[in-house]
Amino acid sequence: MNSDIVFFFEKSPAALPLYEAFEARVISEFPDVKIRVQKTQISFSNRRNFAFVSLLPVRKAGDRPAAFITVTFGLDHRLESPRIDAAVEPYPNRWTHHVMVAAAEELDSELMGWVREAAAFSAGKR
Repeated sequence: MNSDIVFFFEKSPAALPLYEAFEARVISEFPDVKIRVQKTQISFSNRRNFAFVSLLPVRKAGDRPAAFITVTFGLDHRLESPRIDAAVEPYPNRWTHHVMVAAAEELDSELMGWVREAAAFSAGKR
């Protein structure tokens, strides 16, 4: 395990297994993915960043699970799903989506399909 990742989860160690499960899924889908640990997020990239993991809450404290990761990805359209905790359009036709993940079962085919779509969208951007 990368020591930067361990340090990233130092204040939220219960979230580390969720991250490890997400990372394993991403690596299995994208063997050439580059992973970069930053101060507030971990980014996953092909030519460009396509997914991020953070510990930033996107729900009010009373609605948050004790341990979670927030998976963020960008698409050219807004997804309509109850799983999307927040979606913003920082640039025309570039939607950023945030999904709070509290259990490994939530790293399912639907979420990974969105991540695949985000990777394709990112790879095609100029």
